[in-house]
Amino acid sequence: MSLVNTRGLLELMARLRDPETGCAWDVKQDFYSLIPYTIEEAYEVADAIERNDFQDLRAELGDLLLQVVFHSRIAEERGLFDFEQVAAGISEKLVSRHPHVFAGVKFETDQQRQQAWEDAKARERQQKNTENKPESVLSGVAKSLPALVACEKIQNRAASHGFDWPDTEPVFDKVEEELREVHEAWQSGDQAHVQEEVGDLLLVVVNLARHLKVNPEIALKEATKKFTRRFNYIERQIQATGRQLRECELAELDSLWHEAKQVQKNAHSGGS
Repeated sequence: MSLVNTRGLLELMARLRDPETGCAWDVKQDFYSLIPYTIEEAYEVADAIERNDFQDLRAELGDLLLQVVFHSRIAEERGLFDFEQVAAGISEKLVSRHPHVFAGVKFETDQQRQQAWEDAKARERQQKNTENKPESVLSGVAKSLPALVACEKIQNRAASHGFDWPDTEPVFDKVEEELREVHEAWQSGDQAHVQEEVGDLLLVVVNLARHLKVNPEIALKEATKKFTRRFNYIERQIQATGRQLRECELAELDSLWHEAKQVQKNAHSGGS
């Protein structure tokens, strides 16, 4: 039987979770056991996009959708909520966060639109605050996010409430200040202090990226890929001589590094 629509997928998951006739592995899963799979599937979606493999993207989006259906089914079994409520919830959120599309509101600038988005999210967080306790504007950022992503989100929240540099130039000055403090901490020999100052440096670099409208997570990923390509070039050149990397002087490796940069630059510009 071919089950290709959403209802069919939900029925398929219900059958897999049936204690009597379902799959033993699927039956024993719970919210917590699925966490690593959910995270992995989200990263595999991102990987397919970065590789421009859209056939794989379709498959990976299906795998990610399966995780949503799986969690929703577990919740339904426990009487918490079901998939329909999940879909209704995100639909309501989209309407609430896009008054310029659904309510005739006019925004003159991207900044106004972004501020309205942040205000809508703040209202949603307040609605979740059933005890009506004072809530920080930084509340609700998932603790399991990658550090760079969490840092950017927190800084965006603070900036949306006025805690931000008015322009970009002072952020460059702050980066230089934090770098000097890292150097001073290193000279002191206090490793705990070094770690603290390196953290401060990374935080302000994320802030600089935000001001430059650069996604720090993507920027670091691309830089790591570039480093890997250049290092692979060095490895190939050394292997061609029958030697190992450890047998080479740093000066030779550094020279090959600069050669790799030039080769990649030529390739990128269409040169030979």
